[in-house]
Amino acid sequence: MKRRVCFGAIVVLILVLMSGSFAFAQDKHGIAWNDRPERGISAFLKYPGITITPGEKLRVDLTVKITGKSDEMVMARVLEAPPEWDASIKYLGNTITGMHIAAADYSSFELVAAPKGKKKAEPGKYKFVVEVMAQDGKFKQTSSIEVTVIAEEKADKELELTTSYPVLRGATGSTFEFSLEVKNNHAKDQLFNLVAQAPQHWNVSFKPAYENKQISSAKVKGDGSTTLGVVVKPAPNAQAGDYPIKVTIKGDKTQATTQFQVQLTGTHKIKAVTPDGLLSFAGQAGEPSNVSFYVRNDGSAIQPEVSFVSFKPENWKVEFKPEKLNEIKPGEFKQVEAIITPAKNALVGDYSVVLNAKGEQADSNMEFRVTVKASSTWGWVGIGIIILALLGLGLAFYKFGRR
Repeated sequence: MKRRVCFGAIVVLILVLMSGSFAFAQDKHGIAWNDRPERGISAFLKYPGITITPGEKLRVDLTVKITGKSDEMVMARVLEAPPEWDASIKYLGNTITGMHIAAADYSSFELVAAPKGKKKAEPGKYKFVVEVMAQDGKFKQTSSIEVTVIAEEKADKELELTTSYPVLRGATGSTFEFSLEVKNNHAKDQLFNLVAQAPQHWNVSFKPAYENKQISSAKVKGDGSTTLGVVVKPAPNAQAGDYPIKVTIKGDKTQATTQFQVQLTGTHKIKAVTPDGLLSFAGQAGEPSNVSFYVRNDGSAIQPEVSFVSFKPENWKVEFKPEKLNEIKPGEFKQVEAIITPAKNALVGDYSVVLNAKGEQADSNMEFRVTVKASSTWGWVGIGIIILALLGLGLAFYKFGRR
């Protein structure tokens, strides 16, 4: 009987500990469950702008996140599109209007668009706007993208240059490799020189397909073709944006030019630091203490929004002023004040408080050691007690000393 009672007590203890751990559990974004609002939706297209060729179909990811504690039926639609384009929201190839997404989870859709009637798009700029909202009409949010259609270069009759993927995108620091097919329509074999024009400090090299050696010329048989790799390495300090790469293939009596496009998304890196580098301070129970720190954008991409989260002991309070930063450009920094108030019943000792600055694709933590000291009131009380004790001893010595 005693064994059953002990076993039941252990089970109850485990359930209590598990419930406590769930209360402070964090999701994969580092946000505690209790810090989430009851409802919330965040939606954004992956890129604010993209460049395609006239015969290329627009495809861009649409990410929808549930930021609250409740599941949501999310509705999505194309709010604005050019009249000569067909545009829709797709998931796994199917056109959809909505989807159920669990709390604290996310899902990726796809905005797909192409000119009507299988026509090629005219060169120019086109705007698309997507609207996402909860089924009851709340938490409405829009995201837009500007599509630039670039003109295709006309090839020389005796020399044709074709590529399947003229536009590649990625982060600064990545290496981009384009595939270029060179077709010699002349009856004789020809030796072609390879020339590239790129932004300053960018490196462009050529290589045979499926080989790693660099080349500066290529021999193509008459009425034949060969495939080359065009390897592009951006400058280390290149900012986010679109960069053209012009490639020219020159023969004895003929030449052709084509253009590639590198879309740099930039690097996302933020750093939260204190002005003097110190990560410790002293405070008193129930009394607020101000901590000043800076958020610096160490990446090459703009941080559109930076929010703040704290991880603190139970019953402590942490406030941020401002509560969030709207935009931080590369190399820019902004000041933030954190007001940290220990719990009224906090014991004297050292505590850990973590402040987290979270951007769109980067974050930075600062862990502070907070030393809670005894209140100065109790210090004066102690001094008064000591003085009274000394006076008592003095009177005792005076009284009994006379006897």
